[in-house]
Amino acid sequence: MKENLEVILAFIIVLGALISLISAIGVIRLPDVYTRNHAASKGATLGILLILSCAFLFFWVEDGYMNARLLLGIIFVFLTAPVAGHLISRAAYYSGVPLWEKSGQDALKTKNKQGKQKQR
Repeated sequence: MKENLEVILAFIIVLGALISLISAIGVIRLPDVYTRNHAASKGATLGILLILSCAFLFFWVEDGYMNARLLLGIIFVFLTAPVAGHLISRAAYYSGVPLWEKSGQDALKTKNKQGKQKQR
């Protein structure tokens, strides 16, 4: 039973590493700062959370104790990485970084127009 669980956890750790690798490739290959930031914040967060969660479960099953550092790391990454990605994208937008020319829509453009009309 324990060996089966270790194999499952190892598979999930490899999956998390693969997702992190795909995220790194996305940061290099995607065309503008917004899509790169999306790849960095979403993909890397998921990959890191999978790896840390499996490490947490491994130590819990193998040694019988819960590692508080891993638990705090999971909570910290889960709370901070998406917020940081969102704030970086918003700061890039308001500082005038252009969207990729093939972007389908600019959701903040209409929102900003509505906000300016309300202020008048």
